[in-house]
Amino acid sequence: MKKDKSIYYIDKANENLPEIFNRYIAPKSPEKILNTNDSIIIDLGNHYVGYFSFDMNYVQFYIDSPVKLLIKFCETKEEITYDFSSYNGTLSPAWLQEELITVDFPGTYSMPRRYSARYIKITVINTTEPLTLNNFSFKAVTSADVNSLPKVDFKDNTLQVIDDVSIQTLKNCMQRVFEDGPKRDRRLWIGDLRLEALTNYYTFNNLKLVRRCLYLFAAAKTNEYGILPGYIYENPKFVSGYWFLTDYALLFTVALCEYYNHSSDLSTFNDIYPIAKAQLESVEKLMDENGIISINRDCDCFIDWCDQLKKTTSLQGVYIYALNKMVSTLKSLNHNDYNHFNEKLIRAKNSTLENLYNSCENNFKNIYDDFQCSVHSAVWMILSDIISGDNARELLLNVLENEDSCKPVTPYMHHYVVEALIKLNEKDLAISYIKDYWGKMIQNGADTFYEVFIPDDLQASPYKDKMINSMCHAWSCTPSFFLRKNLK
Repeated sequence: MKKDKSIYYIDKANENLPEIFNRYIAPKSPEKILNTNDSIIIDLGNHYVGYFSFDMNYVQFYIDSPVKLLIKFCETKEEITYDFSSYNGTLSPAWLQEELITVDFPGTYSMPRRYSARYIKITVINTTEPLTLNNFSFKAVTSADVNSLPKVDFKDNTLQVIDDVSIQTLKNCMQRVFEDGPKRDRRLWIGDLRLEALTNYYTFNNLKLVRRCLYLFAAAKTNEYGILPGYIYENPKFVSGYWFLTDYALLFTVALCEYYNHSSDLSTFNDIYPIAKAQLESVEKLMDENGIISINRDCDCFIDWCDQLKKTTSLQGVYIYALNKMVSTLKSLNHNDYNHFNEKLIRAKNSTLENLYNSCENNFKNIYDDFQCSVHSAVWMILSDIISGDNARELLLNVLENEDSCKPVTPYMHHYVVEALIKLNEKDLAISYIKDYWGKMIQNGADTFYEVFIPDDLQASPYKDKMINSMCHAWSCTPSFFLRKNLK
């Protein structure tokens, strides 16, 4: 890559340190004399999460007043060009990483906040005398031990790059908890936790962090139905979230079972089992007379950032998926509750087939979802074993190719499409899907994978303004999970 002479490049050093942080320090570079309205851009060389410091010095005459600097931290090169003052999204603009700071004296200035960035743009808003900025330092923080990462040669350059970017995404989201996005939100969500944990098992294998996150959710305050909140805050103190998502609560049960199946940590499983069990039983309070889960204001459902999506069939699939995981785990433990949950599983499958599946047309267009055709419904019905074999393969390929079907918006939902393809033993299709979707993000310049990516609409945002989108987001890291576990 040809380097832009207008950008300072920070070289990487000590990248394989096994501590809580790695450190990246600027090389000596020619000093650029700056006056009011001048700016410089720093390139960290990759996307990192951490803390920034720099030196400010005068050139000839001592600066006899404070200096105002505007410092913008950008996850992508495109973001450098954004005018944050024009932001008009639905989330707080305070998440936008731009700081107007006043530096009183020459010397080293260390910024107290943590940032998520590849590029840093510094603009001199006001100075009475020329100045220089140098000795840039960015301390990148993560709880991932990069020395523990198994090396895998995929013998395919595209897959190798996708794996590298996936790992960088996960690493930057592994902080005190598995954060959803290190730029925005910075909290622990169940949906992200489940996918981060899966990828972590086949990369850094930080079981301590998974266990901590599971216990944090186990301590959360449930709603009147007994359902866990979709997220929690833990820094500077623990606070339960206020958005209750039924599908996420069910995936907490899945995450616990998968943690036990990977770690054999029976003590943790037994501690948290009552909470996981309660999620499956609490959902029954939302069922109608046919045994189908309803969605209401107090028990919402995520599935995907897709405004037009009807979610009942997908949610029913998540419920059965969680039951399958629980029944399988309890069977392996010879647990007393095995028969109890196995009976629930049989009833749920029967009611789903009877009320949601059109066997004549081999699809899940039903009255509950206003006869909508969606990839989401097909995927969750396949993952929950409601449909299998040739019928499942035909259904999935049809909805993926159908121009009128509702399609996934987020890497989160695209993960489950790949999971369904692998479940159907369509490994070649799964690889092609990963290359096509996540590969296009890399073609778009991604150093880490995005929160939202629609190849035909690069300005898409669930928050009505792309500026606020997270360009390093936990739920998009799972290609490494698939490539290392299933597709080597």
